[in-house]
Amino acid sequence: MNYIGIDIGSTCAKVVVLDEQKNVCLEMVQPTGWSSVDTAEEIKKKLLAEGIDPDASPCVATGYGRVSVPYANKMITEITCHAMGALKINHSQDALVIDIGGQDTKIIRIEEGMVKDFIMNDKCSAGTGRFLEVMANSMGMRPDELCTLAETGGGVTISSMCTVFAESEVISLIGRGEPKENIAFAVVDSIVSKVASQASRLHEKGEAVCLTGGLCDCEYVCKALEKKLQSQVITSPQARYAGALGAALAAAKIKL
Repeated sequence: MNYIGIDIGSTCAKVVVLDEQKNVCLEMVQPTGWSSVDTAEEIKKKLLAEGIDPDASPCVATGYGRVSVPYANKMITEITCHAMGALKINHSQDALVIDIGGQDTKIIRIEEGMVKDFIMNDKCSAGTGRFLEVMANSMGMRPDELCTLAETGGGVTISSMCTVFAESEVISLIGRGEPKENIAFAVVDSIVSKVASQASRLHEKGEAVCLTGGLCDCEYVCKALEKKLQSQVITSPQARYAGALGAALAAAKIKL
């Protein structure tokens, strides 16, 4: 028996499959594209190719596209799934989780294995992966390239929290000949400052933080966030799958 967790986010769709011992036996990630329905069908085909039948296995869907997975036995919010996944990854029952997603940022406080409180920024793309993507496109770079370059820059800030106006600031900085590394620094600093400001409402000084989401692989983002929060930021490559992992753990509780 396999347990399937599917997290269809605004930018990427992640899949985690657990075996009967609840060990990860498969991880997949792909762009969500314009249609969550098509993405769900593509995921089903890939699972079948791996010998896993989602119609015969417990399956839980999460993320903004969770309603588009017709073969899921259950739909659960991303807050709950990210919390469950983060606890599993960090082998802890208490954590402050920061998930920087494509279109939103979630701050989740977990105590004794339960979600105690959360903050979700889903009204503005500032402080999200989308903000980073837009700024990187303006500079003719990939987001990961921008993050790497940012570590060598400094001395520049982006004052606007609105993505449209911030993009105009970046274009102006390019036009006046500001070095790319300084602009990259300003972009990452803007994202990290926004996230840290949100997290401060639930974060206790010195408390370790678990970072999940698409930027968890970016070493410089972790360093910058540690500096802003004055706390250790814990992450791992598996942390980008936290939502899907939590969904798979929830699937393990389903009896077909």
